[in-house]
Amino acid sequence: MDLTDAYAIGAHIPDGDAYPPRWAATAGTYRKRLSVAGRARLGLMYGHGTRCALDLFLPDARPKGLVVFVHGGYWLRFDRSSWSHLAEGARVQGWAVAMPSYDLCPRVRISDITRQVANAVTVAASEIPGPVRLTGHSAGGHLVARMAAALEPEVAARLAHILPISPLSDLRPLMQTEMNADLRIDAAEARAESPIFSPPPACPVTVWVGADERPALLDQARKLSRVWECGLVVEADKHHFDVIDALADPDSEMVARLLSD
Repeated sequence: MDLTDAYAIGAHIPDGDAYPPRWAATAGTYRKRLSVAGRARLGLMYGHGTRCALDLFLPDARPKGLVVFVHGGYWLRFDRSSWSHLAEGARVQGWAVAMPSYDLCPRVRISDITRQVANAVTVAASEIPGPVRLTGHSAGGHLVARMAAALEPEVAARLAHILPISPLSDLRPLMQTEMNADLRIDAAEARAESPIFSPPPACPVTVWVGADERPALLDQARKLSRVWECGLVVEADKHHFDVIDALADPDSEMVARLLSD
């Protein structure tokens, strides 16, 4: 069975092509504003290669701890520069926010990206003391869900909340899509990299998804919530591209949940 259309997203969102350039423009303006204010540390290296870098956005007072946002794009596209503005919600609430880039498929495999993100979280956590909270969108939701198993124990012990947004929790169906020509997921990697086959984290987890999400992505979010026996929020009138907007709002329910214990 070909599941390519089931996991196609932009084509099923009205004016879907307009979202990426709008994200990039808003993020660029945000980075400039925070840089001028001395609240941005851009391009911190966490590994080898130009994409193994993160941006760190700092609150106006001593940080309460660290939030890490991991971007999506089916492990095939985007980098940290399109999402900077999504740091604002947690930053205003007093948290430092790290946003890493990572290498993309087919140059690397998903398992390699998992290791890179674990390195990024570790380096960011060495910069900012206190609790660590993780959130990520789509493929980034998959990656933050993987972190409880991928991080070294001393960093994993600092995890206070994980909030995967529209996550990919079971990679097996993606083997039946055209994009697997670049992802190169095989049966062994699908099982090893699917969060549903890992024990649930010790910290609280909230899975978040828009009610207008593609059915396959709704199924992925519900499956993770069911297997991990964790919280699930299905937000009305939100789809895959606009469900993340709430991260930029310090008063949103999403930010409140991310920062809760």
